Amino acid sequence: MQQHQRHENDQQNQQDRANEFAEFATIVAALAEEHGVPGASVGILSGGRTAFVNHGVTSLAHPRPVDERTVFHLASISKTFTATVLLRLVEQGRVDLDAPVRRYVPELVLADEEAAERITVLNLLNHTAGLDWNLIDAEGEDGSLAAFVAKLDRLPLIAPPGARASYSQAGYNLAGRIVENVTGRTFEQAVTSLVLDPLGLTDTVFDVDDVMVRPFALGHVHGEDGELRAARPWKAFRAGARGDNPGGGIASTAADLLTWARFHLGDGDGLLRTDTLHGMREETARLRGSTMGDGFGICWFRRAVDGVRTIGHGGSGNGQYAELHIAPGHDFAVVSLANSEEGYLFNQAVVRAAFAHFLGLVEKDPEPVPYDEARAREVAGRYEIDAMNLDIAADGARLTLAVEIKPELRQASDADMPPDIAPAGMGFLPGDGDEYVLTDGTLAGQRGFFTRDADGHVTGVDLGGRLFNRTAA
Repeated sequence: MQQHQRHENDQQNQQDRANEFAEFATIVAALAEEHGVPGASVGILSGGRTAFVNHGVTSLAHPRPVDERTVFHLASISKTFTATVLLRLVEQGRVDLDAPVRRYVPELVLADEEAAERITVLNLLNHTAGLDWNLIDAEGEDGSLAAFVAKLDRLPLIAPPGARASYSQAGYNLAGRIVENVTGRTFEQAVTSLVLDPLGLTDTVFDVDDVMVRPFALGHVHGEDGELRAARPWKAFRAGARGDNPGGGIASTAADLLTWARFHLGDGDGLLRTDTLHGMREETARLRGSTMGDGFGICWFRRAVDGVRTIGHGGSGNGQYAELHIAPGHDFAVVSLANSEEGYLFNQAVVRAAFAHFLGLVEKDPEPVPYDEARAREVAGRYEIDAMNLDIAADGARLTLAVEIKPELRQASDADMPPDIAPAGMGFLPGDGDEYVLTDGTLAGQRGFFTRDADGHVTGVDLGGRLFNRTAA
């Protein structure tokens, strides 16, 4: 009798779980239609079970159905692989997180010699090295990591090492050079042998030639007529450049990425000690006023969702967006991959919906305070990083933020680039008046904050975890 009851309970649980996933599939389909995403692949790991929701097509011009084995560009989620490989080298005694980077990359030259001597491996992995976002102007570069590192003396330094977190692609590319110098192999070979092959991630690749022999999604960008068209090049603004691979070069599938999430939820699978693997989740640096989280672990963004600790990472490529978020305490993960400029908002909505639907966790948007002209005028002006200008304007009624790729870069490139971000409303949040939230537009919900010098003057603004320095009031 008891065995029969258990069997009925198991059947009911299976049916309930099937209904739960079917309801979520309906939610994903509605979000894809709302955001106009041509194709998307969403994966859920919950209670030890994986399920996938796929929508649309790989390409508008040559449509094929998307499934969980469709390859998308993961962009910055690549950093989680780079960090994990470095921790394998730490456990092998070949790298020390607290050692200066120059121990492993003696050829490193930066604009500030003292900084070049002081930056540690951990500074690279938690974005506290003080390096600006990235090197974009790579004229004459041969595409290798060695060539990228050789040009780092041109990269601005935005803070002393260890002083603050500021998201840096260049820092992770430099970390990739550590991997090369320590292993004596190319970065891609080292990642493949140290993590991809052991975990059976057979559809996780770097080279576009390896992408092309698998089903893959094309990114889509808006043309001058407003219509979506295929984005070129497929992966990066500089086709063939390996110098960005540690920070953003991996391509993969929803299926492989859920396997990657399962690994990070597990005991290390013999590749890493459990305490080392789970230690990647622990805070190593604070983040202030960021949508992406309240701190960094080792690579992972740490974020509380409705009081529950999560870790995650996103990625933005050329007309492709990716998100991976994990709730370790619930043995839960969600992956969302999309192939158009609208993919960012779609992915954000999918992640929120997944946490709400499966875990009952509801993320609440912060409410800005009423417009204050004096405070608005104080922050209005131009801010910049290597690749982008950020303009904040006060028109007497509202504060707006706009982002553009620097015109000289756009003119010099023959590749498709994302469109500039039109002025979007922003409002200050309660508190000291230096934190803000974007209230509309393609980055609605993004949070950031303003930085000040010792005299209280606004000198920079953080957006997407990156510091944009002020150039004009």
